[in-house]
Amino acid sequence: MLKMKVLLLLFSVTCHVALATYTNGGLVPNGNFEEPPTPSCLDGTKLTCPDAIPHWKTSGTVEYIKSGQKQGDMLLVVPEGSYAVRLGNDDTIKQTITDLTPGMTYSITFSAARTCAQQEKVKVAVSPNSEASDSGEFPIQTMYSSNGWDMYSWAFVAESSEVDISILNPVVDKEDGACGPLIDAIALKALPPVRRTEGNLIRNGNFESGPYIMPNASSGVLVPSNLQDDHCPLIGWMVTSLKAVKYVDFDHFFVPVGNRAVELIAGRESIIAQMVRTTPGRVYDLTFAVGDASNSCEGTMVVEAFAGKESFKVPYESSGNGGFKRAKLRFTATSPLTRVRFLSSYYAMKSDHSGSLCGPVVDDVKLVAVNTPMHKPQHKHA
Repeated sequence: MLKMKVLLLLFSVTCHVALATYTNGGLVPNGNFEEPPTPSCLDGTKLTCPDAIPHWKTSGTVEYIKSGQKQGDMLLVVPEGSYAVRLGNDDTIKQTITDLTPGMTYSITFSAARTCAQQEKVKVAVSPNSEASDSGEFPIQTMYSSNGWDMYSWAFVAESSEVDISILNPVVDKEDGACGPLIDAIALKALPPVRRTEGNLIRNGNFESGPYIMPNASSGVLVPSNLQDDHCPLIGWMVTSLKAVKYVDFDHFFVPVGNRAVELIAGRESIIAQMVRTTPGRVYDLTFAVGDASNSCEGTMVVEAFAGKESFKVPYESSGNGGFKRAKLRFTATSPLTRVRFLSSYYAMKSDHSGSLCGPVVDDVKLVAVNTPMHKPQHKHA
């Protein structure tokens, strides 16, 4: 009996540690490729065995790239640590992840950098997956950071306790087989459901539940359009635009409230939205914070807020050093479901001469019912 209790305790502790790793978020095994491939499976930089890299399987032409390596006159950038992989045309890396909770939403975070001037893409998928079209394809031609690589996120619902995560370079240009994206820093995070807090009809209005951000990542994480991802990594929200939004953290950016916020980096093509249950004829206040992320994004910014048929423009003068103001839109609901959404009126670029896109930060979104009768919307900002 004592032996049985010890075994059960060990099993419980093992499961708890495994699940806690994904709950808190972190690299998948050898997610930064710092464990080197078997030397006999390397021909220069090319991998010649499908299981050469510990914990990974590869297909096609996959290269093991060292930081500082040159491709012609181009210096190849490695996002995390000293090594990354480069995917040739239509070539794949894959890893089997275990100890997942079936039915749970998970977010994959990874870093990608292009190595050529041609159009490059990265495709992410998991199996098993009963949703035939549920995969994400990310164009990486546009760089949103100043250091040559971006971090991307993509969410899925686990259908089994064991899934295969695949990252593929879909064929774009067969003329140059030496081109292909660099992939590094692959991480996973569990995203449990977020309930509405008392008095706030918005779920995850403080954006604290979202994809994993690497501790040393100073570029934030891109959250893709719902065209690329059916399961948004920002729990409760949707990115209902052609381009991504950026998820930023307190450790590397200015965040108005708490530890996370969203930066609208692509003007009117960068939109976050949420559907909220409302009572037709009832009056509501939508309040939120608008600011800058202290990332050299300077000048006049305007956030447009929408609630049902009402809208409100909030101007913000940014010095690029962090700061925020609060705003409120009072409206009367006309439907049982009200769409709340935010976008940036203009494109903006950082003042550091990098040419990187940036934009205003939105945070601390709240929607509350009020008892004041009214006939016209009221707008207010500090």
